[in-house]
Amino acid sequence: MAQTSSNNGGTDEVLVEESGSVRTFILNRPKLLNALSFQMISRLTELFYASEEDPNVKMIILKGHGRAFCAGGDVSLFFQKPGNWKIGANFLLKQYTLNYVMATYSKTQVSILNGIVMGGGAGASIHGRFQVATEKSVFAMPETDLGHFPDVGASYFLSRLPGFFGEYAGLSGSRLDGAEMLACGLATHFVSSNKLLRLEQALVKVNSSDPDAISAIISCFSHIPKLKEESPYHRMKIINRWFSRRTIEEIISTLESEALDRKDDWISSTIQSLKKASPTSLKISLRSIREGRLQGVGSCFVREYRMVCHVTRIEFSKDVVEGCRSILIDKDRNPKWEPSRLELI
Repeated sequence: MAQTSSNNGGTDEVLVEESGSVRTFILNRPKLLNALSFQMISRLTELFYASEEDPNVKMIILKGHGRAFCAGGDVSLFFQKPGNWKIGANFLLKQYTLNYVMATYSKTQVSILNGIVMGGGAGASIHGRFQVATEKSVFAMPETDLGHFPDVGASYFLSRLPGFFGEYAGLSGSRLDGAEMLACGLATHFVSSNKLLRLEQALVKVNSSDPDAISAIISCFSHIPKLKEESPYHRMKIINRWFSRRTIEEIISTLESEALDRKDDWISSTIQSLKKASPTSLKISLRSIREGRLQGVGSCFVREYRMVCHVTRIEFSKDVVEGCRSILIDKDRNPKWEPSRLELI
């Protein structure tokens, strides 16, 4: 029988269930879509280290309570009140360290992504061994809308998606459903949400860290879902043609030329998404993903941490502060980027 541990009357931000050789960690801030606080990140890091040293633990299951797996890192506080950049840098160092631990973990991590998976939520799951998407999954890296760049190792995992789909997802912040996550490699399996309980019950009976054995169990409950007709994954040819361009200016220009030749709602919405994002963030994000193609996961985290320290210093750009104001505080969704246009950078 599973045991649930908590140190605060059941209101802990990370709950732990123990069943045989399996430890299930449950992100427990449902009202905030399980956004990762510093305390949550610290606790998860502690749990992962302890589980790796415990010979009785063979598998980690990570999931979220409520309608989200994790909507990202709760970074709004230090971006709303810039000044002490080290607060943000320390938070993200802790978060990146956790993500790197997951990426290099000796035991199998199964992340159940039954809901929203954005930003830091992707970092806490994509780097693990298995990612189980459902019909309720919604993935996005919306950082360019916030004046930031896709981090938490995104330059590593986005750059390894088929063709130039990672550049498309990272620059546009496009939302992908569970079927699209499976198709492009952001998820390893797709399981209907009504089968998750039985899947977890089957996993806790597996007394093994062998990825093949665990994958075989998950595969018994999974299937290949049908992609919706309007899915951007059906547009891989055009995505590869245009998002392989050297600069963001060339990407937008060629998309605009395509839009003139034929009416296409997807092309128009993609152009609109790129044009409403921070121009500085688009420049940074494209270069980061391109460099990630040539680097290992550890090097990507080191480089992204250097980058984020510059961002949190608010020295060369204040777009991340303006993005947080527009999206998270005032919620007017009308950011005043500086510079306001790509050609001014």
